[in-house]
Amino acid sequence: MGRFLLFLFTNIFCISLVAQRAATDTVTSGKMLNIISSEKYMLLDKDTSGKFVALVGHAVVQQGKTIFSADSIVLNEKENVMEAFGNVYINDADSVKTYAQYVKYLGKEKKAFLNKKVKLTDGKGVLTTDNLEYDTQVKIGKYFNGGKVVSGKTTITSNEGYYYGETKDVYFKKKVVLIDPETKLYTDTLMYNINTEISTFVSPTKIYNGKRTILTKEGNYDLKREKGNFGSRPTIEDSTYTFTADKMAFDDSTGLGEFEGNAVYRSKDTVGGYDIIAGNIKTNRKTNSLLATKKPILFIKQTNDTIYVSADTLYSARLSDLLKYRPVAAIRDTSKTETVFITDTAAIKKDSSTNRFFEAYYHVKIFSDSLQALCDSLFYSLQDSAFRLFKNPVAWAQQNQITGDTIYLYVQNKKPDRLKVFENAMAISKEAGGYFNQVRGNSINGFFKDGKINFLKTKGSPADNVYYATDDYKKLIGVNRSSSDVIHVYFEDGKPEKVVFINNLQGTMYPMQQANHEELKVKKFVWLEDIRPKSKFEILAN
Repeated sequence: MGRFLLFLFTNIFCISLVAQRAATDTVTSGKMLNIISSEKYMLLDKDTSGKFVALVGHAVVQQGKTIFSADSIVLNEKENVMEAFGNVYINDADSVKTYAQYVKYLGKEKKAFLNKKVKLTDGKGVLTTDNLEYDTQVKIGKYFNGGKVVSGKTTITSNEGYYYGETKDVYFKKKVVLIDPETKLYTDTLMYNINTEISTFVSPTKIYNGKRTILTKEGNYDLKREKGNFGSRPTIEDSTYTFTADKMAFDDSTGLGEFEGNAVYRSKDTVGGYDIIAGNIKTNRKTNSLLATKKPILFIKQTNDTIYVSADTLYSARLSDLLKYRPVAAIRDTSKTETVFITDTAAIKKDSSTNRFFEAYYHVKIFSDSLQALCDSLFYSLQDSAFRLFKNPVAWAQQNQITGDTIYLYVQNKKPDRLKVFENAMAISKEAGGYFNQVRGNSINGFFKDGKINFLKTKGSPADNVYYATDDYKKLIGVNRSSSDVIHVYFEDGKPEKVVFINNLQGTMYPMQQANHEELKVKKFVWLEDIRPKSKFEILAN
């Protein structure tokens, strides 16, 4: 009975002491750790450090607006230092809540050192780690032995981390990995804001987003709005292309992107593909289209002969989409007098590699080893490898110049194959001595062999021809000025070799010495060699 009374007296005494401390704590300075409650209160022996108090069972201590609770707490009242053990919970003014199995807290500095199963949350994000330093005064948490932050569907891990409670920023360092349903990100340094869900990186970063891989050294990505901005010459790569520029921005919610400064698009199809360089390229992933400005250049890849195209503006999109809104003339069959249109959209969709067209506007230049051209605007289709040249087009092949209101040029096996010229059609071939073979009509159908002109068929009302005849030694012997309904010109090694006139032939043969060569020239004759692109470097320097 004596032991029972002693036990009862001791507990009543402890409860009384706790109640007394709780009553007096309301007037205690906010810098001091104040005891709120516990099941047991024990005054431990004093030592040189001051007075120690042990709180056992649902122990609760408060400093200002910060409340600490744990299974047990040891308090050094002189040094204002606390150690908490088991199921530790820190409520920092209801803004940040922290959990751990052990905490050492320095009341003067308002710093907590947490160990084992540490969890910190602000209601939007959750940080977990095994070791955490947390400053309740400025609401900054730090970990140095690995940690993880979960914010919505986003998870970020790193070796080191710094949490800023006021701004909701988390600064991750060393082996940083961010994963959400659409994105995986790997870097060495990353800033992430829990409220805005914006990731900011300042070191080499690799991002896997859908089928794309993004390499960058600086920039930010808004996971909530799906928007990204990257600098320091980033690169985007997927299974079909790579994209590089000084800086780039894109919005995955709309599919829009912009690439600024020495932008380079490279398709991975080495034959039949294309590359583009420009000062600015805008893209739309949903329509698979792009608009290139600021000195754009298109490279149409060939086995041995790349075609270079420059213009003020380049635009490209899916051919199957274009055909829903307007017809596109086909030029495969140049024997037909009527215009034939591409209509088989189903066949185009089956082969995505050919489902693309290009339009070029203003000051268009084309260069390849076998063909050069100028025009005001251009349309090119990968479906039929055909160029449509509009508004004062000029094409050159070897020593031959071809002009007209519109020129259709078909490329096959990576070389010029056929052409058709509409209205004011003219072909000129330069001969030795400054003379010119000429043919002019309403239209010209031309055929190439091994990349060189092999045959021209000119129709007119009538068609006109000036032809300089040579002997067996290739010496000029006279000039023939003729006209007929149809004129066939046959070429050998890219030069006129034979002329055939069909229907209503009229003509005169003049000896070389007696001919007025200027008067013999066909109507609107003009030789444009001075503006002919001479090399790919002339295109690249555009």
